[in-house]
Amino acid sequence: MAQSAINDGVTHIVATPHSSAEYRFDYDRVRQLHGQLQRLVGDRLVLATGCDFHLNIENLEALRRDARRFCLNQRNYLLVEFSDYAIPPNTAHTLHDMQLMGLHPIITHPERNQIIEATPGLLPSWIRLGCYGQVTAASVTGTFGPKAKAAALRWIEQGLIHFVASDAHNTRGRPLKLQPAYDVVREKFGDIRARALFSDNPFAAFEGRELPYIPEITPDEKPKAKKRFLFF
Repeated sequence: MAQSAINDGVTHIVATPHSSAEYRFDYDRVRQLHGQLQRLVGDRLVLATGCDFHLNIENLEALRRDARRFCLNQRNYLLVEFSDYAIPPNTAHTLHDMQLMGLHPIITHPERNQIIEATPGLLPSWIRLGCYGQVTAASVTGTFGPKAKAAALRWIEQGLIHFVASDAHNTRGRPLKLQPAYDVVREKFGDIRARALFSDNPFAAFEGRELPYIPEITPDEKPKAKKRFLFF
């Protein structure tokens, strides 16, 4: 996977294993493996670690004790993943608490979450709260189906997305390929936005800096169903 990233023109990469009830996030083990892989690839690729952080009680308690180990490159940006089955009603309060801790929550692959995709105002409310949005490159190219692609492109157009990530898992079914998605975004939204979502913003998050590109949020232009009234 590291070699495929190098071949794709990637210079920096963050390994983000899950941290959830199903997958235990062993920070010390992750850092050990990070060191081994960095030695193997040398200066051809800069590696860092983080995690895909699931919102559960145990994780939130661990976050309050030591947030940096969960963050991208141990800075202040945190990938936040939501369950496909339920999103707690107090989620906005939890995300706000993270910000009070000095963290920048990044909502990961909302276009592949059935609840977020089916609740039009949910993602915009979190972005207006100060969170950031990230879609998967394979969603942009249609690999995850037309519904995920339509949502990803719609949210990019609305200014709700600040990052496009590989979300790679392996070299076959979920490879690390960003260039095809970059080409789609560049064709639809121009060079400036493509560079921002694939390079400028990710590198700023990697270094723990403020994002250089924050798009203006625009309303959804999809036509709304006409209301029907009954009079008695």
